[in-house]
Amino acid sequence: MSFISETDLRANFSAAMSAMYRTEVPAYGQLIDLVAKTNATVIHRQSDFSQRLQAGDGLARLSAERHGAIRLGSAEELAMMRRLFALMGMYPVDYYDLSVAGIPVHSTAFRPITLQALNENPFRVFTSLLRLDLISDDSLRDIASSIISKRQIFSTKMTDLIEKAEVSGGVPQDDANAFIAEALMIFKWRQTALVSKALYKTLHDTHRLIADIVSFPGPHINHLTPRTLDIDAAQTEMHEVGLNAKAVIEGPPKRACPILLRQTSFKALEETVKFQDGITGAHTARFGEIEQRGAALTPKGRTLYDTCLARARDDCAPAADGSNAQHYQTALDEAFKEFPDDWHEMEAAKLAYFYRDNASSKGTLIPVIYEDFLPVSAAGIFQSNLGDNTTQKITASSNQKLFETALGTAVADPFALYAALASENL
Repeated sequence: MSFISETDLRANFSAAMSAMYRTEVPAYGQLIDLVAKTNATVIHRQSDFSQRLQAGDGLARLSAERHGAIRLGSAEELAMMRRLFALMGMYPVDYYDLSVAGIPVHSTAFRPITLQALNENPFRVFTSLLRLDLISDDSLRDIASSIISKRQIFSTKMTDLIEKAEVSGGVPQDDANAFIAEALMIFKWRQTALVSKALYKTLHDTHRLIADIVSFPGPHINHLTPRTLDIDAAQTEMHEVGLNAKAVIEGPPKRACPILLRQTSFKALEETVKFQDGITGAHTARFGEIEQRGAALTPKGRTLYDTCLARARDDCAPAADGSNAQHYQTALDEAFKEFPDDWHEMEAAKLAYFYRDNASSKGTLIPVIYEDFLPVSAAGIFQSNLGDNTTQKITASSNQKLFETALGTAVADPFALYAALASENL
């Protein structure tokens, strides 16, 4: 039996998802074109940067690089999603507790974990699971649980294909097209809701994200994110072409030596919904996001990053509406003066992971790319697109054990993965 490789399956699925989302959300296509233009400008103007990117095999993967995000409602959905992604060479990395920001979900990122797989196609999906235990109203919690338990987001054919592939040791070439087509249907937008307009309003008033997860027959992809090499220039361009971008870029400030992850987005779209009682209404959840990835930090570097970010936010907590954007940016720049902005200083202080290009006579120092996410940034994106004025107060309640039980396995330690990448390439 001939099998399609995990990389080819992942790449084909990513491309198909992008094409579907471009049709569903035309502004996403505009965003892809904008990012491609920005990246071409950076590569043309900064030859040293492009050489460094090429040395780390980052240039080849750039045009195909994107991440998606979905929200699931039950442990059963999460466990089956893990099995689906595993066949594409995507595994759960890290645990993210978003309850600390008043958002009733916890999450992981399904992604490739080896250098070869990442360089071939780094597609990743940030996957959140609803925390029903954080819905304080007992009656509403029971209603939400009942609705989710009755829906089936995986078709019978999809389940059969997953089970066949697991037994066979991979997805047969003859099944690849059907596998991708069935997988796409899981993430497709469906405008017919599972609930009445009145129940939707109750869920929405409790938390907009709860309404987004519970009210629909599937976990529609809520954004696909291309990687830009200059997020500041890209955001300026977003404003110029009429995309309603966030006022504040989430993550660290602009640096000569980028670290971790910076993200911004345009506001969620208002989409028509047909409710079960025949009433037509609107729902906002899906938006456009872009990201700029920098160096992966060591535990020591991450501690320093968290300290700097906390200091900035203690000085000025960024408002969801962007009204204090300039004040926050000033606080962020000031707080991060403590973090070295030079690759060699960062290496000497063991703040980030690096490897050297041994093929180069200069032994170019190359940062290991950060492949994961930042909970504070993710929460900031969620809040700016879902609104945070009418949500219930959620008490911080991290529960990695509960999440991993639902997942059916432990999540991988990202620091161990980065250390392995750096060791492999020295």
